[in-house]
Amino acid sequence: MIYCVVPEELAPDLYEKLADYYADDPNVEVIIDRRRAERRGRGAEAPTDQRVLRDRRRRGVPGEFPPLDAE
Repeated sequence: MIYCVVPEELAPDLYEKLADYYADDPNVEVIIDRRRAERRGRGAEAPTDQRVLRDRRRRGVPGEFPPLDAE
């Protein structure tokens, strides 16, 4: 799915034109961006004492590998 996002200020001029242009393409949806503010507060930082960092790397195989003969 492809979203064609139109800013709200330009919606009166562009939305209908783009919706008509992409009407035959089921993979494209034209939407109007109506967000007023950012979801994350710019001034408010997350408390660092509550943050948990996790290691997502794959764990190593337990045990030892047999020696290789390098000849």
